[in-house]
Amino acid sequence: MLNEGKKCLVTGGAGFIGSHLVDALMKKHYSVRVLDNLVNGNLENISHHFNTKAFEFHRGSVTDPVDVGRAMEKIDIVFHLACLGVRHSIAHPFENHRVNAEGTLLILDSAYRNNIERFIYCSSSEVYGTAEYVPMPESHPTLPCTVYGASKLAGESYARAYHKTYGMPVTVIRPFNTFGPRSHHEGDAGEVIPKTIVRALNNQPIVVFGDGSQTRDFTYVVDTADALVAAVENDNIVGETLNIGSNFEISIKNLVNSIARIVSNSTVRIDFIDSRPGDVLRLYADSQKFMSFCGWKPNIEFKEGLKRTVEYFRNHPIGIKNLLKDEVARNWEV
Repeated sequence: MLNEGKKCLVTGGAGFIGSHLVDALMKKHYSVRVLDNLVNGNLENISHHFNTKAFEFHRGSVTDPVDVGRAMEKIDIVFHLACLGVRHSIAHPFENHRVNAEGTLLILDSAYRNNIERFIYCSSSEVYGTAEYVPMPESHPTLPCTVYGASKLAGESYARAYHKTYGMPVTVIRPFNTFGPRSHHEGDAGEVIPKTIVRALNNQPIVVFGDGSQTRDFTYVVDTADALVAAVENDNIVGETLNIGSNFEISIKNLVNSIARIVSNSTVRIDFIDSRPGDVLRLYADSQKFMSFCGWKPNIEFKEGLKRTVEYFRNHPIGIKNLLKDEVARNWEV
């Protein structure tokens, strides 16, 4: 499928993964419109595109039919990434469901009525819950541990239903854990790698929930963005549900020790505290199906990705001390 010049809608395009996807699409000469309400997104993530003719920003919500209808006008391809996160769902389950599940249904229906050419639904490895066996293929049972995981699975089901019922050209992508520049350290959107980096750079204790034996499969964000572009450029995966991961796992304890070494802070203390509610214990992707279809593989090794992420936060324009003010350890209680 030749997509150069096609007009893409990226929901959540001012966010972490979304903004990197916008970068990847613009580099390949797509025209891009972003829909984002800036709850978790940040205009600084996409400001370098503001003076580009092929780029538009619409501030609005995926739960507002008027915002969605306007954003969908004259769109060829939809990448639906807008969502609220795992920790948010613990304190705000109904709002999380409304954005992640109902918002997805509204985006799908508007896309169908506008006769879009391709729809990429960005799901999450959280739909699986804790691994029953590894590596985890797409056929692994889906037993989410949180409302976030359940709402993303509901979104998947709506996407597949629109494909089966209406023939919409939908592909469901399940990225495993993504990390890199622009990732969230703050509030209930904060994730382990940026939170740990901010604490280590400020010589504050690193917080590990549980005993640190939990594992994750991390992919550098530029590779995740490139995978999403590869997905829309392959017509053979319409109707498929596919994993994106790096086919490896690392424990949280080993992860935080790696970050401490990169930061050159050998004296930083690690505090092990009670486990988080609904925490997934093990994730390790089998991405062979996607790799085989799309010829994609991660280009940035994990250690190199960590170094780049540390440098991003070390040189952040607001300063590393100011970043610490927004980092909250037990961020599901915010």
